Amino acid sequence: MSGALERRYRRLLRAYPPAYRRTRGEVLVGVLMDAAPPGRTRPTLREAANLVRHGLRARLGRPASRTVAVWATLTAAICGLFTAAVATRLAWETGRPMPDRAETAAILAEVAPEHRFTDVQIAPALFTWYSQRVRLRHLDKILLFDGGEYEQGSGTASAAGTPPMPGGAAVAAAEAHLRDAGWRVHQRTTEAYDSCTDMTTITMTTVEARRGDTLLRVTVTDPRVEPDLPYLTVALQRTTPPAVLPAGVAGVLLGAALGWLVFGWASRRTEGRVAPTLCLAAALLLWWSPAALAVPSMLGHHLDQPHAVWHPLWEWLGQPTLSVFFVAGTCAALLGLALAATRSGAGAATTRKVG
Repeated sequence: MSGALERRYRRLLRAYPPAYRRTRGEVLVGVLMDAAPPGRTRPTLREAANLVRHGLRARLGRPASRTVAVWATLTAAICGLFTAAVATRLAWETGRPMPDRAETAAILAEVAPEHRFTDVQIAPALFTWYSQRVRLRHLDKILLFDGGEYEQGSGTASAAGTPPMPGGAAVAAAEAHLRDAGWRVHQRTTEAYDSCTDMTTITMTTVEARRGDTLLRVTVTDPRVEPDLPYLTVALQRTTPPAVLPAGVAGVLLGAALGWLVFGWASRRTEGRVAPTLCLAAALLLWWSPAALAVPSMLGHHLDQPHAVWHPLWEWLGQPTLSVFFVAGTCAALLGLALAATRSGAGAATTRKVG
């Protein structure tokens, strides 16, 4: 039984760096074995947690720090989420392009044959900025001050003129046509507000449906605010491609591992130095703040309005709407890494002596 306990203690000691285990491993095992009561075959949870916690501190170059593991975890988590956001955006490109005019016309004919659509707009890409395809020249505006206009592309078609039927009948007919055509119809939503001109109550009813990789929203306004405005609008989008989920999981794991390793490298080289620590703190504050603001807002939005498809991961991180914080945080992190790479000669000599 003592042999099994010793083997389990040695497994837990793998949380420590190899050099630490070589110089102090036998002493630690001996102390732990002497303190264990007769008949014990497994370390207690408290012992396991303490060994792992102190081992991680040693690996991060701050064995006496009480918070270094927390800093490392926060860094690894946000790096994993950012990497996953990039990976999921790339995975979106595995989906089909947006519906073209022929596909749009076929969908309109089967879901709203009673209406005459006079304005049909085809989305140029899966994601657009101000309804146009994103170009490299737009990147600075998206990353700095105007990222809120980067959104999933949506093709639209609207019907104006005299409605062939009342609004309620148009909604019911649209739902019937959708079901007959094989669409999965989700719960309808209704918003009502008072007109600013004649104080009449205007109702906007939206029906959301999904078929395959296509998402459709039919919005009926009754009565119209103005005679020239459309009374019915159809919007078409693509649903999340199957490759997005595995890409996101892989991105989280890869980004978190790289974030942890880079943090550990910088931490071991900057113990006792204030400037790199301040850079790291600024980077984490700037990176996590948009997510802390976006997550409650997005969660409330999804709970208030049922969604057939959830918003993409980067919007839950406040990106690119608040990407100026991401850019500033990245600059702070790069400065901290630069300071770590140019550690002082005294710090380098001290590290060599300790090693």
